[in-house]
Amino acid sequence: MSAPASFATFETSGGGRIDRIPVEAFPGFWAYAYLVRSAGNNLLIDCGSGTDSSHDDLMKGLGRAGMQPSDLTHILLTHAHIDHYGGLPRLKRLTQAKIGCHELDVQTVAHHEANLAQINRRIASFLADSGLAKEGVETLLGIYRFTKALYQSVPVDFTYDQLNDQLPALELIHLPGHCPGHIALRLDDVIFCGDMVVEGVTPHLFPETISPYNGLDHYLESIAKLQQWSKGVRLCLNGHDEAITDLPARIEATRQNLIRRMSKAVKVLHKPLTIAQICTAVYGEAAGYQLLLVIEKTGAYVEYFYEHAMIEITNPAEVEQGLPAKYLKLREISEDEILPKQEASVVE
Repeated sequence: MSAPASFATFETSGGGRIDRIPVEAFPGFWAYAYLVRSAGNNLLIDCGSGTDSSHDDLMKGLGRAGMQPSDLTHILLTHAHIDHYGGLPRLKRLTQAKIGCHELDVQTVAHHEANLAQINRRIASFLADSGLAKEGVETLLGIYRFTKALYQSVPVDFTYDQLNDQLPALELIHLPGHCPGHIALRLDDVIFCGDMVVEGVTPHLFPETISPYNGLDHYLESIAKLQQWSKGVRLCLNGHDEAITDLPARIEATRQNLIRRMSKAVKVLHKPLTIAQICTAVYGEAAGYQLLLVIEKTGAYVEYFYEHAMIEITNPAEVEQGLPAKYLKLREISEDEILPKQEASVVE
């Protein structure tokens, strides 16, 4: 979200009150935290990035809602991306609230430094294999390390297999793909969906070579599950955009955005290209953090194409010697073939 976000208040069908708190997670980039009052509990869902502006906005928003950090009973994370959980270290000093997240995000939240070392090595390997020049790899790794250096580990008090004991009024569904431990929460007729659907763009995706439970196959399964699980919902409150009143339409728009990007990617593979070359063909020239985001997305698309037998590697001997793979489409692929038709999903 590039324009300043807005404070708003909602009410659930069961009488729960929700205050939407805008925080400037990074310069010009806005996110939402949600203060939820229900059944005698004061819950904060997500907490911004932890930058000075984000923390100040969070404190102002809590004050506008008539709440102090010390009044919070629980802090719940939709997922462990820095713009949603990075505010924990500063907030933790001001509150005794219990912190909860999905078990697949515990290492990121509670053992940040060790997890960063491991993920940093995987990203370095991915970027080198993508075909980026060595200096480009080092530049992007520096950017990745800088954004993650904002955070210090914070203990997790409970994982979401214990949520029913902590907060029985809330329902939860695990939705990996955008992040391993991504979840959505439901209170009465309102859902908090984090970054599962983002207006006007495709969601950020990593290939599973960087982190398990990421990738396009997981994400597609998750949006199908979300649509089934959310029947009867009036509002879907997300991490960056205005409240969604027609979630099926937003999910379909997201699928169409994915199809358009992926169609562009597969069309250029009439000749062998590396991931970096495919990225440039799809997204144009990019630099800095934007390049890191789009090359990771491109890696997720290529991983999907390869695993679904739409493309092949043309230089296996070079790959064995440590050179980047070059990919070529196996046949002409229509937009209708790129993503499977969405089917009814069994919700776990």
